[in-house]
Amino acid sequence: MTPAEARVDLSAIRENVALLREHAPGALTMVAVKADAYGHGLVAGARACLEGGAERLGTAYIREALELRAAGVTAPILSWILPPGEPLDDALAADVELSAGAPWLVDAIAEAAGRTGRAARLHLKVDTGNGRGGAAAADWPVLLDRALARQAEGTVEIVGLWSHFACADIPGHPSIDVQLDAFDEALGVAEKAGAGGSHVIRHIANSAANLTLPRARYDMVRPGIAAYGLSPIPELGDFGLRPAMTLAARIALVKRVPADSGVSYGHLYVTDRETTLGLVPLGYADGVLRHATNRAEVLAGGRRRRIAGRVCMDQFVIDVGEDPLAEGDEVILFGDGSQGEPTAQEWADSLGTITHEIVTRIGSRVPRVYR
Repeated sequence: MTPAEARVDLSAIRENVALLREHAPGALTMVAVKADAYGHGLVAGARACLEGGAERLGTAYIREALELRAAGVTAPILSWILPPGEPLDDALAADVELSAGAPWLVDAIAEAAGRTGRAARLHLKVDTGNGRGGAAAADWPVLLDRALARQAEGTVEIVGLWSHFACADIPGHPSIDVQLDAFDEALGVAEKAGAGGSHVIRHIANSAANLTLPRARYDMVRPGIAAYGLSPIPELGDFGLRPAMTLAARIALVKRVPADSGVSYGHLYVTDRETTLGLVPLGYADGVLRHATNRAEVLAGGRRRRIAGRVCMDQFVIDVGEDPLAEGDEVILFGDGSQGEPTAQEWADSLGTITHEIVTRIGSRVPRVYR
């Protein structure tokens, strides 16, 4: 193997997607494969999702969708973050569905349709309380009117109405029902305006809602992190999901050092005895958070070891005491826990973040190896 690798179990992704579909019977499943399939590899991850039963894929940016098309993926794809200057013409030529939450974007998409001769398949987004993308409730009728006018001229077809939760991962949060009520109201406005119908896909459910909120499933669910085996609501357990990624490296250097030896930048770790140190060739340039200094654990030599000293750009150190360790021995940073190694959830908990950040930060220097 290379000095480090992210091993991705594609069968885990397939099984996770199949499980998510079981939780939403009768609804379509569109898996979010944005951010390189949450760090698992865009094309391989997308194919595994489709093999697991997903009917559709979702990307943040058009360039991600175009990469999938170039790799031969033919399933429907929705891209939803479209700042000015995005390659709308290329998206339409590649049959990528697009989202709009503002009238100017509807116009830009319609103009691209006019240039390419391809009517755009459009999902209109309403902000029901997340405070990010989508039209505010007061602006929703204006967005609908603009999209319907463009639909009448044949440049767009309204195929989806959608929104996104703010707190679906916090069970019982009062905003959940508030957002669902707001979404129902927005759907009613769209129906009265003529933008509804059985052919229009209604969707708001992310991973957490897919698993825990039957009311939120509508016509389609949009799982993301759960497809890769990581729980969207850790306090409720793992839901039977299986983590797909194992991050591993090989020890690059082993050496004995005396007591009172400072380790790494700033000497934030100082040995309290003569001991053995091992150098692990992964650092914050590869996605190992600098905040893991003296906090996160890894598995080496059959035991867990805490990172000793500052995480550097390309490396960090572990202290293994008197245990045997040799150059080339494997270190597992996180995996599914089956070998006693930490999980991505444990890393997230120890570093005060979420699993999404742990897996998506793994950089391009770390090859993905598919199994």
